[in-house]
Amino acid sequence: MIPVIALIGRPNVGKSTLFNVFTRSRDALVANEPGLTRDRQYGVGERADRTFIVIDTGGLTGERETLDELMARQTRIAIDEADEVLLMVDARDGLTEGDRQIAEMVRKSGKACRIVVNKADGLSPEQAQAEFFALGFEHLHIVAAAHRKGTTSLLDELLARFPPAVGAVPGADGPVVAVIGRPNVGKSTLINRLAGEERVVAYDQPGTTRDTIAVPFERRGRRYTLIDTAGVRRRGKVHETVEKFSVIKALEAIERAQVAILVTDAQEGLTDQDLTLLGYVLDAGRALVIAVNKWDGLDADRREHVRQALARRLEFAGFARRHFISARHGTGVGELLASVDRAHASATRDLNTRLLTDLLEEAVFRHNPPLHHGRRIKLRYAHQGGRNPPVIVVHGNQTRHLPAAYLRYLTNFYIGKLGLEGTPLRIELKTGSNPYAGKKRTKTRKK
Repeated sequence: MIPVIALIGRPNVGKSTLFNVFTRSRDALVANEPGLTRDRQYGVGERADRTFIVIDTGGLTGERETLDELMARQTRIAIDEADEVLLMVDARDGLTEGDRQIAEMVRKSGKACRIVVNKADGLSPEQAQAEFFALGFEHLHIVAAAHRKGTTSLLDELLARFPPAVGAVPGADGPVVAVIGRPNVGKSTLINRLAGEERVVAYDQPGTTRDTIAVPFERRGRRYTLIDTAGVRRRGKVHETVEKFSVIKALEAIERAQVAILVTDAQEGLTDQDLTLLGYVLDAGRALVIAVNKWDGLDADRREHVRQALARRLEFAGFARRHFISARHGTGVGELLASVDRAHASATRDLNTRLLTDLLEEAVFRHNPPLHHGRRIKLRYAHQGGRNPPVIVVHGNQTRHLPAAYLRYLTNFYIGKLGLEGTPLRIELKTGSNPYAGKKRTKTRKK
């Protein structure tokens, strides 16, 4: 399973700071569904070989007469989605009535909780933690999130509670495909159509706890596993629109998949939530296919308008093939799997070092890197650094000064020459060490 950690507490206790520390450079996701405030954010963090999800929540006063009900509802949802809750408090403010009320909210949920005493720099451990034991939780951690003190040990202790997450669905043969999208865009209908079943045939995977459903099937002798992120819950648990679309499920599915199919609604057009999901797919480096569903319900003029809007708004994901389909009637669905196959093959392809270096030399010959302070940036050789997504490591001199425009040129050159389809490509630049760096130059005297 992928652990989910919720950060809660009063305003200005350092939740967002700790969120940024845990997620590092990974961009936070903001779900903009109706009724969902921007104070609830989702991000993905990595520690060694572990992946985890963090939820940042808005600040609660904790006082009954002033507690913002909307904010409290979002916090309760975050607690419900989490495997572990971190209740953050301020060491300098000391224990407040607000802290007590929020602690009571967590206690009623029955979720595992740790107290994180933040802003403890300059205070002795005894002074920082003493009064917070009164909240009644066994685990208490002292940190200074702004200075990253105590955060690593906190995270290590948290992750040690959970078994290692597998990178894909256990026992899956063939491509593992996450089907993602907003509520009611036709994800389940598409899965049923692809699997050739009248209903989703689901079976539980080991370590899966939040209704992520794996659907194995075979088509033309090739096996696939679809991950359904429809978010099945008991009807009584569905309190608001956002419950029907769990960001947690989408994040988990994308992390475990090799290819993502983003399903959008042609009649509604591309929404901010679609772009949010798409952004996370790109951030995770997953291969991508875009399925524009409910295409059969549009007239010719509307179809042309939708095509133009997609071309304009999806320019940054131009590598992904787009399919205009009707999941209900099956129109265009058969072509989806061919694009999934090509994307999967490109994302997991082994790239020969000699070939990559030859292509680098050809790219440089066609278009030399620019000068930096009068010195030419030299790119010498390349090799593969990873798969899914493919990573090409380029070695040279002064590579850190290579302009972004040239890096885009190099990326597009490799994509074209290698024939990659449906997958992003990442290029990492490495500068070789100078064997004479740090050594004093000595002058030779003429005799």
